[in-house]
Amino acid sequence: MGRVFLLRYHRGMTTISRPVGDVLREWRQRRRMSQLDLACEADISTRHLSFMETGRSVPSREMVLHLAEQLQIPLRERNALLVAAGYAPVFPQRGLDDPALDAARKAMELVLKGHEPYPALALDRHWNMVAANGAVTPLLAGIDAALLQPPLNVLRLSLHPQGLAPRIGNYNEWRAHLFDRLRRQIDISADPVLVALLEELAAYPAPDGAWGKPHAAGADYAGVVVPFQLLTDGGVLSFISTTTVFGTPIDVTLSELALETFFPADTATADALRRLSGAGK
Repeated sequence: MGRVFLLRYHRGMTTISRPVGDVLREWRQRRRMSQLDLACEADISTRHLSFMETGRSVPSREMVLHLAEQLQIPLRERNALLVAAGYAPVFPQRGLDDPALDAARKAMELVLKGHEPYPALALDRHWNMVAANGAVTPLLAGIDAALLQPPLNVLRLSLHPQGLAPRIGNYNEWRAHLFDRLRRQIDISADPVLVALLEELAAYPAPDGAWGKPHAAGADYAGVVVPFQLLTDGGVLSFISTTTVFGTPIDVTLSELALETFFPADTATADALRRLSGAGK
């Protein structure tokens, strides 16, 4: 059986230099809320909210956090919003190797290891792989070495012509699924790095003979989930995936961490993965 491995690299803080009122208004509009909608949710007057957005009133630290909660602003951006209002950030951002995150890191590693012989990985907010279990490595055979250098971006790895793209059986369907997820994430976070990533991925050419429809192995899941179908020398491996996040995190790093776990969509895939891991011997 393989072992969980951890990748470490620096993550920078988002900074905002605009007036806090401008930033609040932008988040409100991004959430498609009127001033009345937000005022009602926050239990404040529309006049008070209008004054904060126009700069006639400076929100207190507690008000900034209260409005950020109603707008479901990511923790990283809540820190930036506090800074824009003249306050210190309140949500710590630690590396996964920080002793304060020992429990979270061990929980992550337990989930990844326990999911073997099926593949599972941990991702940061930009879809860079933070950790993975041993079942992932055999699936990356033949990938261009440059795409495997940290930070390893799984979207780039999946859709790049020198990555997994030529081996994805339902490439067009899987690509559309990933783009939908990425666009939803951009709507929520307004992260410029993700916007640039989407533009990069959209420019990749489709591999020759890309399949537009799912392979029959995923037919049972049509209309419910989008399967991931990987062409191998031993046949088509078909997966369905789930995403898990840490509940109510108070650390920026944990709030942006997601565990992506893949399950076999058919018996043939389950048997093949067990053989690859040695569990079937």
